[in-house]
Amino acid sequence: FCKQLSAMADALSQIPDVEIDPEGTFKYILVKVKVKDGDAHKDIVRGTKSAEYHNHIFEKVSPALETLGMECKCLGGGKIEHKSKEKKIRVFGESTAFGKADHAASVEKLKAVYSDYHITWSDDKK
Repeated sequence: FCKQLSAMADALSQIPDVEIDPEGTFKYILVKVKVKDGDAHKDIVRGTKSAEYHNHIFEKVSPALETLGMECKCLGGGKIEHKSKEKKIRVFGESTAFGKADHAASVEKLKAVYSDYHITWSDDKK
C-alpha cells in the first residue's frame, strides 16, 4: 500500500505545473490535483484558446488526471494574455462558473516555468 502511494506521489510530480497556449489571450483555470486517498497535492495552471468556457478546460483536464488516480478540484479561473515575442504574461479576470482564481498563486506557478518573462496580474475584467 505504501508503495502504491509513493507511486502516486511520483505520478503527481510528473504532471506539469503549467500548460498554456504559446500565444494570445485565453481562458485559464487553477486546479488543485490531489492523490486519491492520499495527502499529496499540488496546484496546476491550464489555459487554452480552444476553450470557449472555463469548464471546457476542466472537462479535459479532470478525466485525464483521474485516469492517473488523481482527484481534481477547480479553484477558479481567469484569463491569460501571453505575448511570447515580448516575453510578457498578464493574468486577469475571472470565471463565471468557478469564480476568480488566486491570480497571485497562478503567477507564482507561471514564474517557475517562464522565469525569463515579465509576469503581472490584476483584478481587471479586461
